Amino acid sequence: MTVPPDAPVPDPPVPDPPVPDRPALVEDLLLLLLDPRSGTFAGEGMPLFHVLAGGVLVDLAVQERLVIADRSTWRGRLVEATGDAPGDPLLRPAWDRAARSPVDVQVLIAEIGPVLRAPTVDRLVVRGDLRTERRRFLGLFPTQALVDGGTGRRDTLLAPVRAALVDGAEPDDRTAALAALLSASGSLPALHRDIPWSGAVHDRGKALEAADWGAAEAAEAVRRTIATITAASVAVAASATTGR
Repeated sequence: MTVPPDAPVPDPPVPDPPVPDRPALVEDLLLLLLDPRSGTFAGEGMPLFHVLAGGVLVDLAVQERLVIADRSTWRGRLVEATGDAPGDPLLRPAWDRAARSPVDVQVLIAEIGPVLRAPTVDRLVVRGDLRTERRRFLGLFPTQALVDGGTGRRDTLLAPVRAALVDGAEPDDRTAALAALLSASGSLPALHRDIPWSGAVHDRGKALEAADWGAAEAAEAVRRTIATITAASVAVAASATTGR
């Protein structure tokens, strides 16, 4: 078929944004929540959505792209965007929402949480940390499951988190945030094969949720932000479960 010389030239396809070299906190969080044996994520459903949202907001807070009010108002505990927009597409929607107008942290978590799972899984597959595997449900119906991609990243992440929760080792800031969010998700008992569950693990997780990080180097404002976001993640997940 001959194309007329004056026919409009279609715009070239927009390339996908490059994958950042450093994984986002939400990537590491979702990878830790994977059960490599079953190919499922602990806390699947609304609890998972909300704790992933907490991971995004923690990442923005650590990057000083987000601040959370010291006190609640009639509008809730407000989140404001600061600094430049993040380049990571996993983080950008949350920053854009807070940049439009200050928003209650619980409202923000409820808005961004449900849309985070799929792109985060895609990112982990691109990195090779996850891969899909064909299986048969009940031995009959073909299905696909997510399995560890064999990069070793999950084991690398798991070791310091387990040391902090099981052995009481002092975590670095990123490990502390991951352990706090895992605790807040309520999923630690389901991860008992990797992080043996006990009363001491429960207590250490709760201490990290409250930002009791010993000599960790995070600024006090960032610690407070992480503790507030973690508490909000729990509150939103609880309200979704009870329907209130």
